[in-house]
Amino acid sequence: MKRNSTKTITLLSGIILLLIASTTIVKAQYSNDDESDQKNIVKWNIPALLLKNYSFQYERSIKQKISVAVGFRFSPKSKLPLSSVIEDQIEDDDQLRENIKKFKTSNFAITPEVRFYLGQGFFKGFYVAPFVRYARYTAEVPFDFEVEDPVTQDIRMETMPLEGNITAFTGGVLFGSQWVIGKRVAIDWWILGPNYGSSNGDISGQKTLSPEEQQALRDTLEDLDDLPIVKTKSTVDGNGAKVSFNGPWAGLRAGISVGVRF
Repeated sequence: MKRNSTKTITLLSGIILLLIASTTIVKAQYSNDDESDQKNIVKWNIPALLLKNYSFQYERSIKQKISVAVGFRFSPKSKLPLSSVIEDQIEDDDQLRENIKKFKTSNFAITPEVRFYLGQGFFKGFYVAPFVRYARYTAEVPFDFEVEDPVTQDIRMETMPLEGNITAFTGGVLFGSQWVIGKRVAIDWWILGPNYGSSNGDISGQKTLSPEEQQALRDTLEDLDDLPIVKTKSTVDGNGAKVSFNGPWAGLRAGISVGVRF
């Protein structure tokens, strides 16, 4: 009887220990899942609004200290950012100030990256993120050139309205730090993200030009060939002008994003 009782007590003790161990494992697994199941963050780079840009990023964790992200940035066509500040710095050139007022631009960019976190936990701490960026910029700008009258030799100013786009492809490394507040809120500080690559594009305009105006515009555009690094090619005829160019392109990423983790 004692032997059976001892076996029963031993069996019950084993079951109790197994239940305790199972409960502990389940709790630990639940705790880890509660952290690792929230593998996504959607963020908004708020300071970019100062430059009239709408910048968003989606980030997904693939390991505890590694994630992938893709950023989207766009700006509708509008005046040059901080144009009023630039105009205030120009005192003696009314024509240049007027051109700055008329200048309009827009842009779109997509930026995939891979992040390597150096801190503990998912999405937390200092990180290093290699990235590539595809960007496209559009511009509307009045181009001024001087024309000399062949008879009176008077000089007058003419304006050619130019419009076109630039496409840039760059690569770089972003250094930053991210904090997770509570379970849902993330703050991402893009400390510094230099990037470098190449660009190409063209701008053109249509306007009826006299032979004298064509030559004057052609001579002015040829001065662009003296620009360092950038290569340009221009054509002018009686219906307008076109300028094609290509060369290096550099940029810098920075900002603070606020996001929601889920």
